[in-house]
Amino acid sequence: MDWLTENKLPVGRAAASGFDWLQTNLAALFDGLSLVMEAMIDAILWVMQTPHPLLVIAAFVALTWALQRSWKVCLFVALGFLFILNQDYWEETTESLTLVLSACVVCMAIGVPVGIAAAHRPRLYAGMRPVLDLMQTLPTFVYLIPAIVFFGIGMVPGLIATVIFVLPAPIRLTQLGIASTPTELREAGLAFGATPRQVLWKVELPYALPQIMAGLNQTIMLSLSMVVIAALVGADGLGVPVVRALNQVNTSLGFESGLVIVVVAIILDRMLRMERK
Repeated sequence: MDWLTENKLPVGRAAASGFDWLQTNLAALFDGLSLVMEAMIDAILWVMQTPHPLLVIAAFVALTWALQRSWKVCLFVALGFLFILNQDYWEETTESLTLVLSACVVCMAIGVPVGIAAAHRPRLYAGMRPVLDLMQTLPTFVYLIPAIVFFGIGMVPGLIATVIFVLPAPIRLTQLGIASTPTELREAGLAFGATPRQVLWKVELPYALPQIMAGLNQTIMLSLSMVVIAALVGADGLGVPVVRALNQVNTSLGFESGLVIVVVAIILDRMLRMERK
């Protein structure tokens, strides 16, 4: 079998050459993208950390009421954030929420239009499916290598790696929601004189809204699963104490920070859960 290993395909060298070419020829593009990402992260972080924590908690509770109309869910959200405040993880939580919200903005802005296009063009979706499978199955640590090469250390490479890992979820769920719209609804809209654009906005998107919201929910949950990995490239947030606890074999710190991540995940899940009525 030595002849087989001695003549292996140059997969690694080809990838390295591709990254070198991108870094040399598209440096200006990556620098501009980094500036835009940093500005968005700084803006969200300012909104999260400038007001008093209780005001931010009240805003989340108000948003929960607007979305769920349930005092029980609102009470749970308030108690969850107060628990985080009690554990003295507010700053790390706002940093992680900033990363999650930034990833949601980028992923939904890209994923929903691409999912709509894929639902209307089955051949396009068939061609995209292997790429989406690769994005979801490739080990997440692998995404950190090009992110560091192109964007350095900090929140931006953590955001980029998170977006690449999370993006397939809103694309797939948006495509599923649009494609599953009953043919009778589309035909009824066309029969009443609606244009294809009006059918999309007034028929398909309202019907697919629970699936799109499920895509948003999955985006948030997957983004939270990346906070620890993003901490390895210098991203701030709840991943930092987890990594510190791992390095120090600190059970207390690890359990505290891990439990706070779980609480944040449950809060966001309850806030955004939407079921078809």
